[in-house]
Amino acid sequence: MLLKELLANLSDYELQGSPENVVVNLTLDSRQAGRQTLFAALRGTRTDGHAFIAQAIAGGASVILAEELTVPLPDGVTAVLVKDSARALGHLAACFYGFPSEKVTLVGVTGTNGKTSTATLLFRLFQALGYTCGLLSTVENRIAGEVLEASHTTPDAIQLNQLLSLMVERGCTHVFMEVSSHAVHQQRIAGLHFKTGIFTNITHDHLDYHGTFQNYIFAKKAFFDQLPKDAFALTNLDDRRGMVMMQNAAAKVLTYSLQQPADFKARLLENTLHGLHLEINGTELFSRLIGKFNAYNLLAAYACAEALGESKMDILTALSNLTPPEGRFDHFRSEAGVTGIIDYAHTPDALEKVLETIQHLKAKNSRLIVVVGCGGDRDRAKRPLMAALAAKLGDQVILTSDNPRSEDPDAIIQEMEEGVPADQADKVVSITSRKQAIAVAARFAGEKDIILVAGKGHEKYQEIKGNKLPFDDKAILQEALKIKA
Repeated sequence: MLLKELLANLSDYELQGSPENVVVNLTLDSRQAGRQTLFAALRGTRTDGHAFIAQAIAGGASVILAEELTVPLPDGVTAVLVKDSARALGHLAACFYGFPSEKVTLVGVTGTNGKTSTATLLFRLFQALGYTCGLLSTVENRIAGEVLEASHTTPDAIQLNQLLSLMVERGCTHVFMEVSSHAVHQQRIAGLHFKTGIFTNITHDHLDYHGTFQNYIFAKKAFFDQLPKDAFALTNLDDRRGMVMMQNAAAKVLTYSLQQPADFKARLLENTLHGLHLEINGTELFSRLIGKFNAYNLLAAYACAEALGESKMDILTALSNLTPPEGRFDHFRSEAGVTGIIDYAHTPDALEKVLETIQHLKAKNSRLIVVVGCGGDRDRAKRPLMAALAAKLGDQVILTSDNPRSEDPDAIIQEMEEGVPADQADKVVSITSRKQAIAVAARFAGEKDIILVAGKGHEKYQEIKGNKLPFDDKAILQEALKIKA
């Protein structure tokens, strides 16, 4: 493709060099810049791509997309100078891959909690309705029948358009995608055409990146601000910022709620460890999913499907057969009568919802044993909050390591311990080794007791000092319960 063809999709740029250069590859990594490559210099949180322009040119890059030039341009190399290279890259990538987001029904799901569950439910729902679908989530990227490991909530702009193009090639008609606040702020979704945007909720998270809760809110809201007029935005009316997200939105706004009148209204008739019994817009539904939070996820999926024109009874029938995504209230029972639950809850709000659900559903003579930690190099403010909630709502608590990353796990645990009220301290212990903590929880548990291992969910690794070591909460807990039995 000629550079000038890519530039037809871009406005407000300065060109230095020839627009006739051929572009056969796009990259953010200067090490991958070869002949006829466009290298995009993006400013990141840890590195600045502008520092690698010379390396990209030495590798053979013929086009440089940047906000400024840090080296002289050799003959034959063209520079495209823009105000925001990340945003410009999104539009160039969309054009390079043939605008794939316009060839599918692209649904984006954003919020603090429920993104993975709602996006995965929608993927499974539309698959059950007979469509070929794509999924972009923290658990997996799915292209029709093929599953790829997901390394970020939302891939970069090049990867996104490449994946979407492959989905189109393989016949996908619908794509369901988690949209993180990082992705919005970093312009990874620039140039994509969303048919639908769904807001689940917003609570304390990612302040290590955004700095303030207000900035975090604005990042989420920016997703809805950029939805086109022919799209619709679906918002949770029960979240107090649900309508804030819709201010200034050009898209048609639809609402869903469990607590007040809305376009899509559900009543929670029964909530047990066997599943949910709901009434949605006057029709009853039984689901194998557990917890009030899943009632919201199911309602959001239902609302999206009906708004996209699917039959009400077809939707309800398909939803009744769906199971939760891996690591989301994933529960099992040992021969000794101990229930194990693995959940990705890694924010105060998510942990509180899971703990309250379990306390509400468990038998009167059973105990809730909580194993929980907090990730390193992430929002430190939530550490004491997580421990305080575990101590308040758990009967026995083990504070442990999560993904410490570059931090000292003992230091993280100490910050968590600061949130434990003095009158709850007797039921809280700290064990640095996550595997040992899970084993101790299994030894603590008796018949009818429940063990919740929170924070990592679907992850199959533990990240320590730059290394991702094999670690599976579910497999380890199942092994510990089997030994105990």
